[in-house]
Amino acid sequence: MGVNGTVAGSATRAERPRILCVDDEPQILESLRDTLHRRFDVRVAGGGADALAQLGEEPDAFAVVMSDMRMPVMSGAVFLREARLIAPDATRILLTGYADIDAAVTAVNEGQLFRFLTKPCPAEDLLATCLAALEQHRLKTAERVLLEQTLRGSVRALAEVLALANPAAFGRSARVRSLVSRLARALELEETWEVEVSALLVNIGAVTLPPETAEKLYAGNKLTPGEQSMVQRVPEVTRRILDNIPRLEGVLEILDNYQRDYAAMGAGRSIPIGSRILRIALDFDEFEGHGASEGVALVAMQSRQRAYDPDLLTRFASIISGEAVAEAGAVAQVPVLALRAGMRLIDDVRSSSGALLIARGHVATEQLITRLWNLPPGSVREPLLVVGA
Repeated sequence: MGVNGTVAGSATRAERPRILCVDDEPQILESLRDTLHRRFDVRVAGGGADALAQLGEEPDAFAVVMSDMRMPVMSGAVFLREARLIAPDATRILLTGYADIDAAVTAVNEGQLFRFLTKPCPAEDLLATCLAALEQHRLKTAERVLLEQTLRGSVRALAEVLALANPAAFGRSARVRSLVSRLARALELEETWEVEVSALLVNIGAVTLPPETAEKLYAGNKLTPGEQSMVQRVPEVTRRILDNIPRLEGVLEILDNYQRDYAAMGAGRSIPIGSRILRIALDFDEFEGHGASEGVALVAMQSRQRAYDPDLLTRFASIISGEAVAEAGAVAQVPVLALRAGMRLIDDVRSSSGALLIARGHVATEQLITRLWNLPPGSVREPLLVVGA
């Protein structure tokens, strides 16, 4: 078989799902490895601390985690409870003796374990349980990926349609989403879809605003008392709309907390990090929308020390400053017919009469371009200011 056989064998081993077996008895670990190695990439740990360290290094790499119940320093029940926090997608199995049955049942209920096995466990039963746990892991991760991709894609499409239909009310969504996405990536957050979706949907309640009120709000013009009252109700309307959509619990938590001041009554880090990110992005965009330069907006926000997480604001300022320098020489002026998908609009697109057609910050899509091309010649102010040309 030679080299080809070696490479094929290595590829097969690399594709095996990974399982972490935890036990303080080396001979037990060796027995588990012998039973499982043909179907799994078996990793072992002699105690809870070592196992948690392995999970912390690669939390998404493990499909199954299996632990003995009785171990010194940290019991299997405690370890699996901690493992759930580090690697929530990994399916968890507990090995226990007959004397520990009551404790095992409690551990299953409290730690959301997949199953427990009593020792000694026949090899075929052990392997069958681990394969069932693997299938559970596959179903769970597939559902999560499908949810994130489908829900995020649907929300993005909805936000784009609303922004085209009513740019004054929904024009901020693309800009704010871009800001929160850049900050979340800089912070190396593992999950960003909830804060991105919250940015797209935060103003969906503005669908209730009359067009003239939405335009005044977008332009930063003074509102009448009646208009101010309508705007103040937008978060409540947003909440009522989103309550009807399943699987948005995390998004709703972000939206319920983003208006809280970081330093108010010791709120601090009890405010979800997604809410803290969204608050910074929204306020920065509002300052810019009212005519402030990026530098002035950042200085104004830094003077409001109680409102924001200071570490996040510092990181945000460094991102904005760096990108401003990078984009300074990249701005291009293009006619409508030269607009291409992927170009980002850095100024509002308005009709010849001054009506807002597309808010700045949108990345050109085929649908957006088609809408502009379908307008009568001469009805759009040109040239358009873009980056990415």
